[in-house]
Amino acid sequence: MAGRTVRRTRSGESPSHDRSTRRRGRAAIAGVLLAALLTGCASASGDTGIAVPTFPDEQQGAAQAGRGPIPIALPTDCAQLMDPEQAGALFGQVLGSVSVQSVRGVPEPAVNRTERTACTYRAGGQAQAFGGARNSGPVLFQLNIGRYGDTASATRQWQLNTNAERGSATASRDITVGSVPGVLVERPDETTLALVYGVDTLTFILPVAAPGQTRSAAETLPDLAQRMIPALTPTQPPSARPTPTAPPAAPAPQAGTGAAGSARGTT
Repeated sequence: MAGRTVRRTRSGESPSHDRSTRRRGRAAIAGVLLAALLTGCASASGDTGIAVPTFPDEQQGAAQAGRGPIPIALPTDCAQLMDPEQAGALFGQVLGSVSVQSVRGVPEPAVNRTERTACTYRAGGQAQAFGGARNSGPVLFQLNIGRYGDTASATRQWQLNTNAERGSATASRDITVGSVPGVLVERPDETTLALVYGVDTLTFILPVAAPGQTRSAAETLPDLAQRMIPALTPTQPPSARPTPTAPPAAPAPQAGTGAAGSARGTT
């Protein structure tokens, strides 16, 4: 255009073109940052519930990369049956404040018992959550598991145990957890749920004074059993392996305030 001078930059572009390029660049960077921010928000605002674990059978476990078959033996670590964080969520405890202690028992050939594992889950509150002593807080619940050489021996010992438990009970009644037979025994200071499952006997013990206990023992103990029993299925001999019942959905973690010695019981 006549009478008008257009100033060029060293790169040969006009200043207006250069400004447009910078604006487009800034807009692109802002778009990337916004997308990253929205992605982060979507992850953080997802479901906070603790997922219920699934327990593959022996063949599925062997098929997973880097893993061998699940051993045919009781777990040596009770956290394999229920993670302490899941136990904490069920009892409304502070995240990271629940501990579990595992104690291995000895065989008892006289009753054909081959193994025994005792589990004690404890709450510790804020002190334990931030570096306090572990395994020293109040008991949430205890579990004794006895494994026997065959299902007949396990059933026989379960019947002997539950008959003895009924003798000192305030009240007792037969119940079924899924398809697993059990006996619920109530005492002034605790409630016991005794089950027989394949070659295993399980004795759950819930103190009346368990922290964060908002449900009745008749609700809490079967719920715990349904969550923990599936982990035992692939560890039993295939010939005696029962069909597990599906565990219930886990609740979301709750804020709360919240272990040496073995769990007692007659397993």
